Amino acid sequence: MIHYEVDAEGLQSAVPFDLDLIDGKAYVSLVAFTLRRMRPRFGGPVLEWLLKPIATHHFLNCRTYVRCRRESGIYFMTEWLANHLSVHLGPMAFGLPYRYGTITYNHDHGNNRFTGRVLDPSGSGFEYRAELETSAGPCECEPGSLAEVLMERYTAFTCARGTPRFFRVWHEPWKQQPSRVEILDQRLLEANWPFFKGAKPVSANYSPGLQDVWMGWPHHVPRIN
Repeated sequence: MIHYEVDAEGLQSAVPFDLDLIDGKAYVSLVAFTLRRMRPRFGGPVLEWLLKPIATHHFLNCRTYVRCRRESGIYFMTEWLANHLSVHLGPMAFGLPYRYGTITYNHDHGNNRFTGRVLDPSGSGFEYRAELETSAGPCECEPGSLAEVLMERYTAFTCARGTPRFFRVWHEPWKQQPSRVEILDQRLLEANWPFFKGAKPVSANYSPGLQDVWMGWPHHVPRIN
């Protein structure tokens, strides 16, 4: 996870929910991860086999932090993924802003070398390299820290065709390690959001991942009369 502090006014113009500012500052996070063995809770092995073509692939999420009806959560600005079929299915099922990208990750925890590169069809790219700040093993975020505020979010908001929705996520707390990151290319971000021009990450965290993550179905945000 790579965390940027960005211009709040510029970010708010690109987000359909109120920003959840942290000490008056606006943040956007890039999350580079690999989804493995996605499957529904119903249907058993047969449905799992049918979903195998979209069950495992890389993602790059660009997300920010919002509030809706006094609840804080995340808002996915865009998600690049390296699976054409999922790019079409994700928006229909969850209203998620999926886009196709060519993604290469080499997260070598044993040798403390982490690199990644994402290219969209136009050739705009996002590329990074990173290393762990300490040799201490992964642990939960320090309570009240910026890392905890940014990483431990369990409600996601979306807005598809003008309709605001939300869904819940359940998993154990992240085990993470602070990291030093160098951004080699962020043309992909700047091409989509001008407020990224000149922006630099303020922190980063590496996690070896989670064994299980559960996602609920999306629901409409209730209207306030």
